[in-house]
Amino acid sequence: MRNEYAQANHLAGEPIKHEGLISFIERNFANNEQGEWFFQNGPQRVYVDLDYTPFIARLYPDNGTYALRTTSGMPFTPKQCFMDENGQIIFIADLEIQSTPSQQEAKNISFEKINKAVHILLHDHDLELFSGSAELQFACGELGYWNWQNQKIAVESIRTTDIKKNYFNLP
Repeated sequence: MRNEYAQANHLAGEPIKHEGLISFIERNFANNEQGEWFFQNGPQRVYVDLDYTPFIARLYPDNGTYALRTTSGMPFTPKQCFMDENGQIIFIADLEIQSTPSQQEAKNISFEKINKAVHILLHDHDLELFSGSAELQFACGELGYWNWQNQKIAVESIRTTDIKKNYFNLP
């Protein structure tokens, strides 16, 4: 979270550590038709400056394999898997998210739950687990496969700019 000084000077904010605030933001996190991501705080809409993707994934042990969940606990099944030029792993998956028409006034907010394909960044703490079950070749286009829950999921190459252009307010 960034204070006014940090925002004005384009500085990184501080990680949010208060469990109650994290829970509040997760419950009220949504996007609109224009691709803006925000959380609703009563009549006030607090827009989120995304650094990369709206969700972060973690790998959780699950009966001899690993389950994928967002850091807010939403399980998902990857539809696609990518590696960017920095070696980061990004999934595309359908998630049930909250959405609202962009023209709707914040004080009259009403969310609807929709399934939407979104990019989900794999947390860097889980890259070693991912690599241990991947067969990567580092060729153009398709980079290899990730073996996950008895499936071979193609790992494709993608550029950071191609992901960032999908989300509002990203540099």
